[in-house]
Amino acid sequence: MSIQHFLSIADLTPETLWHILELGRDLKEEWKAGGNRPLLKGKTLGMLFQKPSLRTRVSFEMGMIHLGGGAIYLSPQEVQLGQRESVPDVARVLSRYVDAIMARVFAHAHVEQLAAHSRVPVINGLSDYSHPCQALADLLTIWEIKGRLEGIRLAYVGDGNNVARSLAFAAALTGIHMVAASPEGYALDEGTVARSRALAEAGGGSLRLTTDPVEAVRDADVIYTDVWASMGQEAEAERRRQVFRPYQVNAALVAQAPPDVIVMHCLPAHRGEEITDEVIDGPRSVVFHQAENRLHAQKGLLVWLLGAMG
Repeated sequence: MSIQHFLSIADLTPETLWHILELGRDLKEEWKAGGNRPLLKGKTLGMLFQKPSLRTRVSFEMGMIHLGGGAIYLSPQEVQLGQRESVPDVARVLSRYVDAIMARVFAHAHVEQLAAHSRVPVINGLSDYSHPCQALADLLTIWEIKGRLEGIRLAYVGDGNNVARSLAFAAALTGIHMVAASPEGYALDEGTVARSRALAEAGGGSLRLTTDPVEAVRDADVIYTDVWASMGQEAEAERRRQVFRPYQVNAALVAQAPPDVIVMHCLPAHRGEEITDEVIDGPRSVVFHQAENRLHAQKGLLVWLLGAMG
């Protein structure tokens, strides 16, 4: 039997994606009502980190605790993935100790190598290519607040990065119509656009690119932004600040959208750059609701991957 991994939202069918979201919703309701059943009792998640983390580490660790399991944190210094020891060897050893592996890495090739050599499911906790766990939380948040996903209009304003890519795949699979506004040279790549449009044939969503943030938000149900320079792009940060300045999500931009628009950000935020304090702390922001949903969406993912369907 082949092992099921979770490396990209694009690897899922619409039916499987909805199943994970429904599990996350049900587990959230169960937790709020008094606690989760120990569906993962006796299970352990190994967590490999190359990058610093707040939400990814705590949400996965607490998710395992809520479900009766455990988690082991492996810091960048402890493992030095691909340096002290080859990625395939790390996968071969760690997967003999734990029931699943979550990895937060720089190069997407590293999670692919882990998956290729692991005996247990591998979860992409973030890579330079995609951030699929964030997309699960985003979908759960929109679904909760707007009551649906199909037909939702999502405006992404900013860099065509890993978060935007995962959102594009997620939108395609769930019937969301996404418009991504980025400066020339910083848009989502052609491969991502093609993959998203292929996924949309099954899921009913769509993706359109523009350079005009006002056009993107005009009919939006959701405005989403992310940092202008991701981890590993520090050398470009000053140049990016100049290029992206017209793409700031501020009160003036939000005013161009319908009055019931919600504003999202995957965090951490560079306040005063891609988003202003007025917006992130304002009445349209669901940013911290979204952060909380990392916990519950990932519980759905863990229960699905580890086959604990009881």
